[in-house]
Amino acid sequence: MTYSDAHLKLFSLNSNPELAERISKIMDVPLGKVTSKQFSDGEIMINMEESVRNHDVYIIQSTSYPVNDNIWELLIMIDACVRASAHSVNIVMPYFGYARQDRTASSREPITAKLIADMLVKAGADRVLTLDLHAVQVQGFFDIPVDNLFTVPLFAEYYMNQGLSGDDVVVVAPKNSGIKRARSLAEYLESPIAIVDYEDDDAKRENGYIIGNVEGKKVILIDDILNTGVTFSNAASVVREAGAEDVYAVASHGLFTKTAADLLENSGICEVLVTDSVATKNRKPNNVKYLSVDEHMADAILRIHEGRPVSPLFQFDKTQD
Repeated sequence: MTYSDAHLKLFSLNSNPELAERISKIMDVPLGKVTSKQFSDGEIMINMEESVRNHDVYIIQSTSYPVNDNIWELLIMIDACVRASAHSVNIVMPYFGYARQDRTASSREPITAKLIADMLVKAGADRVLTLDLHAVQVQGFFDIPVDNLFTVPLFAEYYMNQGLSGDDVVVVAPKNSGIKRARSLAEYLESPIAIVDYEDDDAKRENGYIIGNVEGKKVILIDDILNTGVTFSNAASVVREAGAEDVYAVASHGLFTKTAADLLENSGICEVLVTDSVATKNRKPNNVKYLSVDEHMADAILRIHEGRPVSPLFQFDKTQD
């Protein structure tokens, strides 16, 4: 049987069922019946209630909090599909946990992103579809195809529709490592960029200063992972001191851990834009706005299944409006 002869089956595990439901409706493909439960000692049990023999299976699962439970649930589901004679097992992972541990920064540190990649491949995954990896080189940790969709084109379209583009807007990297992402958004918006830097790069992030001009401008802070909110909160303070008029913030994945909601509500940021790649039960700030990636990921799944190129999803054509 060739790849195109196989039928598509879509399954959702427990990390983000709401996003999975929306993807299912857009694709007009019902979610497969599967139950996942934990025994009293924490062991996970998966039971698929329908056949996947000779089907292309797509499993939707973000490896966000509880990270380790969600990873193991995914690994066990992959094994179940392989043993049930699925034609292919494709992982749809809107948020890839452990991606920040992508190198050995100091002696005796693990490269956990590589470990997770090896575990997924060993379990039997044939392909991974993910969204905005923390470091794109993580794709090279896999010995199977990896499609890493970018969120910047989606953000660019949103801000252009809001009238936030051109010379009146400055896209700001809230730390040195985010320059490439800031430049990418700035190119879409045809806006200049700036960088927040710190004299003392410690956990307190004191003595921050701006490289570039934000005086009298609307500022968009951009990062990939919004975790504790400290990076955005501190950067917002720096750009306001430098004369920024309004401050917006955007991140691909909103984890909102610890006191993130309080920090962001008190930061003076007009709006915090994140995707729905992570379903968190933590309190979200009042100034948060969600941008769904359901159509983006549904389109990617169908393109992969039908053997069509995924590359058109990697950019937003400004001429289409």
